[in-house]
Amino acid sequence: MMKRLWPRSLFARLMLIWLIGIFLVLAVSVSIFINERDRAWSEGFAREIASNADILDSLAPVERYRMLEEQGGGRRGRLRFGLSLPEHAWPLPDDYPLLSALREAMPERQPALYTYERGEGHSLPGHMPLAVSVKLADGSMLTARLRGQYHLPGQSAMLSMSSHASIMASAFLALLIGIGILTWVSVRIATRPLSNLSAAARALGEDPERAPLEPVGPTEVIQATEAFNQMQQRITAHMRERTRILAAISHDLQTPITRLRLRAEMIEDETLQTRIQSDLDAMQGLIREGLDYARSMEISSPPQPIDLNGLLAALSGEASDMGWAVSVTGQASAPFTGHSVALRRALWNLIENGVKFGKSVDITLSETPDAVCILIRDHGPGLPAEEMERVFEPFYRTESSRSRETGGTGLGLAITRNLLHVQRGVICLGNHPEGGLLATVTLPRSRQH
Repeated sequence: MMKRLWPRSLFARLMLIWLIGIFLVLAVSVSIFINERDRAWSEGFAREIASNADILDSLAPVERYRMLEEQGGGRRGRLRFGLSLPEHAWPLPDDYPLLSALREAMPERQPALYTYERGEGHSLPGHMPLAVSVKLADGSMLTARLRGQYHLPGQSAMLSMSSHASIMASAFLALLIGIGILTWVSVRIATRPLSNLSAAARALGEDPERAPLEPVGPTEVIQATEAFNQMQQRITAHMRERTRILAAISHDLQTPITRLRLRAEMIEDETLQTRIQSDLDAMQGLIREGLDYARSMEISSPPQPIDLNGLLAALSGEASDMGWAVSVTGQASAPFTGHSVALRRALWNLIENGVKFGKSVDITLSETPDAVCILIRDHGPGLPAEEMERVFEPFYRTESSRSRETGGTGLGLAITRNLLHVQRGVICLGNHPEGGLLATVTLPRSRQH
């Protein structure tokens, strides 16, 4: 359950950690503040009552009455002093917080805490006025009524400032929102270089020749970016080296293959001569397609506008000249920006495969605001679902075409995918509901370089 709730992205995780941590810190800080405020409030009242009790204790009874009258009925600051308890007063429990503070301030006077009814309609729900009584040295009683209304025992300490509770809650919420926005901005700034690095890694397969990623951000991200750029350079160098090796092998093998052809002409047995020539043709075709496969992932020419309508019409015409049944329907309203030679080779490979295994090919051209879609359908037996992706693997041939005469080298579709991939094209295979194999080529309208 915990794994399901834990977000997967680094941005979401950092946001969650920051917000939970800040919320806990603020909650603890507010709790400590409220507790300290209540304690200071209780101790302040207790000290004020104790000091007034000491003053009145030093006066004679007559002077006490005169002093209270001169002070306006015993009012002094937040307290109203008197010499008797109000009517209908009853004591509060011994665990009341203010009572503990009173006992610490004047342990020798045995203070008591009461609440009383002020009158109907004068008390808030859950709140009652408080009165404190202490004994003076001569045994008489001094009472102090706390001006205002205070929470009853057992309620949260937050109720002691009910008039300020909504203000504190609003301030806490505003603080949390402000910190949340700052957290979002800081985490976004910290994780954006990682997002750029991830996007560059995904785009590396589409364009290995792309410009190196600029190393920005924290030190760790800069180090990862520099390592990524080094990896890109090594991959590019490796691909170029592989192409050079295959080109050199192809060139160097041409001479011995030519010599073998000449020597095969000297063989008197025509059957053996034909077999040797066939093997030499297969060797030369394999070398040529291997070189084409290596070059298919490395296109250095700049992209240009391609008239897809004209390209498909030209391919259909060439297929008709070879006696193939190929039809084209649909129109593209705008050119596609890409590599003309690579796209032509890729589409021709698909048409050739369709004719080889399905006799006839139907091509449908359609478009959306973001892409152009080319559907190439043959009328053959189709493919099992488990082979839809495997046929794109280099040198893979289906079970029904294991021979070189019918199955080729197994590089045609691999080359096709590479040729489309370098211009951000996508190809997928599927069986048509009415029979035959359907190849869907999707070419995006926009290109970024």
